[in-house]
Amino acid sequence: MHQLYTFLYGIDWHPYMKLGSTLLVTLTLVGVVFTILLENRNPVKAIAYILLLVFVPILGLIIYYYLGRDFRKQRRFTLKGSRDEILFENYMQSQRAELKQMQLDLRLSHGQKQELSAMLLNSRQSILTRNNEVKVLVNGEEKFPEVFNALRDAKHHIHIEYYIITDDDIGRELLQILLEKLQQGVQVRFIYDDLGSNHIHKIPKILKEHGAEVYVFSPVLINFYLNANYRNHRKIIVVDGLIGFAGGINLDDRYLNNGKHKLFWRDTHLKITGDAVNILQLQFLMSYRYVSKKVFRFEYPYFQRAQLRGTCYTDIIASAPDSDWPMSMNCIVMAINLAQHRIRITNPYFIPTDQILTALQLAALSGKEVELLLPYKGDSFIVQHAALSYMKPLLEAGVKVYFYTRGFIHAKTMVIDDNLSWISSVNLDNRSFYLNCEIAAMVYDEAVAASLNRVFDEDLLYSSPVQETRWNRRNPLKRFMDSACRLLAPLL
Repeated sequence: MHQLYTFLYGIDWHPYMKLGSTLLVTLTLVGVVFTILLENRNPVKAIAYILLLVFVPILGLIIYYYLGRDFRKQRRFTLKGSRDEILFENYMQSQRAELKQMQLDLRLSHGQKQELSAMLLNSRQSILTRNNEVKVLVNGEEKFPEVFNALRDAKHHIHIEYYIITDDDIGRELLQILLEKLQQGVQVRFIYDDLGSNHIHKIPKILKEHGAEVYVFSPVLINFYLNANYRNHRKIIVVDGLIGFAGGINLDDRYLNNGKHKLFWRDTHLKITGDAVNILQLQFLMSYRYVSKKVFRFEYPYFQRAQLRGTCYTDIIASAPDSDWPMSMNCIVMAINLAQHRIRITNPYFIPTDQILTALQLAALSGKEVELLLPYKGDSFIVQHAALSYMKPLLEAGVKVYFYTRGFIHAKTMVIDDNLSWISSVNLDNRSFYLNCEIAAMVYDEAVAASLNRVFDEDLLYSSPVQETRWNRRNPLKRFMDSACRLLAPLL
């Protein structure tokens, strides 16, 4: 034994360890590259990951492990998707008698834009509803009073699914209302994203102690960027199956613009009453079943027909990592292609896919008025510079680009031809299209479009137009920074 120890001790293990570690890293890199190629993902994104692995192997492996793996093919998301499809199919079958006639009526009133709703129906992504009232809410100043009044009037249940809920003035007022409703016997189901709501503090614990059903979506051990994939980015509230809220405004003081925070936040939300609330409810209950593992039945009062009779046609579109199609992106591209004369888009994070970039360019080149409203200063250095790299091809095609200078514009809206509107939680980037759970409302209605157009016109008063000639004369160093950050765009 002593001789063996002496023999082993006398060997210089350094070159062997170096060779072994090199072989291990090389084999790992080859395996990861092979996996990326087998996934048949977007070629640009695949090349970006492969180059990262080649030039900075260790960092590349870490980034790919946290950001690059396709969880849509893993069991936990695939199983959720299959169950959701069955749940959605059952609900659609119960409404099938009316769907065909509604599609015909929408065709008569909105022409080819009905094809968008037909695409959503045929792909099992949404069910068109007609008897709705939809109200545009601008900023937290309009949203929070409407939400809190609806919550205080709740009689049976309150369902909340949110990306960001913060323990601040808004969060504490929400907590107080929910505690009062729990004392009155109102059911409260509460889902929050663990990464987005990293300042929620004791709100979930207090709600649980008072009888609420509280679930955290995709818990994380450490809140940092490498956990940013596969988040629940939705903002959904349903009260008594009668009133619904969705859009871009989180439950946070920042959106209130009461002077407490220096930065002005511009955002847009929706209040929905009518049959579309059933679809919003359905999407919430899909998330609820995923996090709680509990089966939920279609029954009154969770689902009920609207008492009002209107013609505000509305589709509710949900997308998630397990979706068969990047439905948010598909809806945006199709809406742009169906436009007849004008397209107005507001979004805080503009890293478009090739499909969206091409659709906008072709729309502008064909003589349609295309207006794009973006923040002058973003909240992410890399994302902001990557977004700026897309300005030149858009300006050359005739797209009108404006930078919002009053503060940070966080709204995610689109208006097409004064009769089609998109209000959502969806950013124009790969993360929202492929990695996050998102929610959107597609509203086929002139009044809603008029409201959004008024807001857009008001936002332009605080915006600066981007001139093509001046843009092309920008500092070469800034342009280099834009292009360098754009290389990371497929990974953002």
